[in-house]
Amino acid sequence: MSYKVEPLPDSYAGLGEGPHWDVATQSLYYVDLEAGKLLRYDFKENKVYKTQIEGEKLAAFVLPIQGKPQEFAVGCARRVVVVKWDGVSPVAKVVRTLFEVQKELELNRWNDAKTDPRGRFFGGTMRYVGNEFQFRHGELYKWEAGGEVSIVKGDVGISNGLAWDEKINKFYYIDTTDYEVKSYDYDFETGVASNPKVIFNLRKTSPEDHLLPDGLTIDTKGNLYVATFNGATIFKVNPRNGEVLLEIKFPTKQITSAAFGGPKLDILYVTTAAKFDQPEPAGTTYQVTGLNATGYPGTYLKA
Repeated sequence: MSYKVEPLPDSYAGLGEGPHWDVATQSLYYVDLEAGKLLRYDFKENKVYKTQIEGEKLAAFVLPIQGKPQEFAVGCARRVVVVKWDGVSPVAKVVRTLFEVQKELELNRWNDAKTDPRGRFFGGTMRYVGNEFQFRHGELYKWEAGGEVSIVKGDVGISNGLAWDEKINKFYYIDTTDYEVKSYDYDFETGVASNPKVIFNLRKTSPEDHLLPDGLTIDTKGNLYVATFNGATIFKVNPRNGEVLLEIKFPTKQITSAAFGGPKLDILYVTTAAKFDQPEPAGTTYQVTGLNATGYPGTYLKA
């Protein structure tokens, strides 16, 4: 198989994260996490628009809200806020707060979050200052419109990638500090995950060499795409047996997340980071074509 990796124009984000394909606007939304910025890649224009969220320094994820084309749920520190943005303006505003977690843990912040196929919020936290491998103060949460936020999992180091497969009733989850991908049985009617099982292990022979799994997506055949923060690679994995079907290589090391998009949902969009003095082209956002796979668009959050 011959795939092609190409940079998107003017797509830099110091800590790019949270790619979400929006069918309605034919756009890829993502964040520059430690800058409090939202970005939108317009497929038709082949152009990236960027906005600063007024008064915010962090933006961990961006989830379009159902029925409100210019409103997005964004993780700012430990709050999930609604940000209003027209997709073009250089400044966006917080209009309200949906909920807040871990108010007493000032050294924590939101990390990755997604909407399950039924419109529920799933997202998790991590220690933002200090050693997140030592201080496992993160938690994974679930929230539904009109309800209270609830804890899905405690004892989390770095809450990261999430994906669902409705065909086989599975939920997949990554805690980076566990160096593995877990599968759960998932009840789509209730939003309850149970029976965790390790399906992909990224440990090597010594801890310094362990790969760090980050973001996650899934294709329509049920294969997972696992980004590695220190590996310059996305692994395409069969979750049924843990087999690596393909290694997608990039010209930069810190691969943070991925999402399928494009008019045919057959382009894999990939975010990266430029942390710890990584050289160019670190922080570039890429498109990968020729994978002979299609994925699912992002689901709107019911809020």
